Amino acid sequence: MPSDETAIVLDYLPEGRMESNIPGYRREKNVSQIIGNRFFSLLEVVLREGRSTSASKVLYIGKGVREDVHHIVKRLNYDELTSTGKVELEFTLDKLISEQEERFIKFFNECGPLTTRLHRLELLPGVGKKHMMEIVRIRNMKLFESFEDLTKRVKLLPDPKKLLIKRIIWELRGEDDRGKQIKYKLLVGIPLFADDVPAPEELPEETPAEEAAQESKPEPEASKE
Repeated sequence: MPSDETAIVLDYLPEGRMESNIPGYRREKNVSQIIGNRFFSLLEVVLREGRSTSASKVLYIGKGVREDVHHIVKRLNYDELTSTGKVELEFTLDKLISEQEERFIKFFNECGPLTTRLHRLELLPGVGKKHMMEIVRIRNMKLFESFEDLTKRVKLLPDPKKLLIKRIIWELRGEDDRGKQIKYKLLVGIPLFADDVPAPEELPEETPAEEAAQESKPEPEASKE
């Protein structure tokens, strides 16, 4: 799974996760829940001593020198987010998608079939076969230039940004609003198109402290694509 170089803070927990069953004296302190800005990895990190953060702050989590982050604890499941983290998630995704509009428009312009019977566009909530065929027909005449251009030329198409936000949240949760399991990944943890160059394919290198922590507990299984 490709990894992110930077991430956005969803919640900051100076005393660690209070709902954790781990005793207070063993609980990780100065914890932050974050989401990768490109591949949308949910992560729990521990900040360096003397550092603090707040929602919406950008943290570097790449393989270079991390000024704020001491180590990555683990990948998070959606249900492990705090209530604040879940609220911030939607606002953060809205901001990230707006900032990367060109990248997501390229996705609408280039994405193709997933199988012989299913097109990737049909995985977006609110996009059925009729909308999918209309998007493909219109983009073949002239590529879309923006979300505004997309909604203007494809009649009755729901707000593209809201479709993307909902799909990302579904993939992070592992199920849609009806509780149906998400079988295919479209936007989380994978490049959006052929030349959407991924970051290095591993989590940032662990510090000795993290390696020791990992020895005492199994690493969570990565989501299957």
